[in-house]
Amino acid sequence: MQRRDFIGMCAAGAALSLNPALAANLKPHFYARVQLTDELRQPLRAAQLAPNRNYIFNYPYAATPCFLLNLDRPAQQPVLLATEQGGQYEWPGGVGPNHSIVGYSAICAHRLSYPTRQISFIAYRDQAGPTRLARGHVIHCCSEHSEYDPATGARVVGGPAPQPLATIVLEYDAASDALYAVGTLGGEMHDQFFAKYGFKLALEYGEKRAQQPVTGTAVVSELSSYCKQQVRC
Repeated sequence: MQRRDFIGMCAAGAALSLNPALAANLKPHFYARVQLTDELRQPLRAAQLAPNRNYIFNYPYAATPCFLLNLDRPAQQPVLLATEQGGQYEWPGGVGPNHSIVGYSAICAHRLSYPTRQISFIAYRDQAGPTRLARGHVIHCCSEHSEYDPATGARVVGGPAPQPLATIVLEYDAASDALYAVGTLGGEMHDQFFAKYGFKLALEYGEKRAQQPVTGTAVVSELSSYCKQQVRC
């Protein structure tokens, strides 16, 4: 999907809205166009993404983690969503051969929990967890049990989160089966994230590198290899 196509889709969806008060008014925030690669830094092909498995990469900054998911079903239906501040935007659906590949910020919209190299309290799960608080087919954060539906723009379906996870705008090249991250859509949490974890991130990434924009390529890893422990709840 080219940038102009994505913007056109958003505009068309807003124009067709039956309620003018719900028209989308937030546009994508474009960053560098970054090609996604595997851990060997070879171009990642959509066919390599196993369904219902957690993949992670950093974008648009060196220290801001994102989920890349290949759902087990198409996610083609546009969804009208809103940020905590009331901004409206239209999530256009998934990309790839089956429209099943989606990308989202991995920073929880409630308490800013995120996957670290040591532990992750937030992840997609295709099956219900060991407690009644965790359903299946959602991105679940065990910090406060916020749940997001990745098939409908990461809208909030449970817990205290005040808004959906920010969408990572993806482009898909059918000729090469390649994937690119080009921007975000929805409620970014980057300022709050760096304000809360700035000291920790500076120690991990270096004082200047944590907030350095990602350019060129971004490495995609399975969450199971990215962090040492995944909390299940």
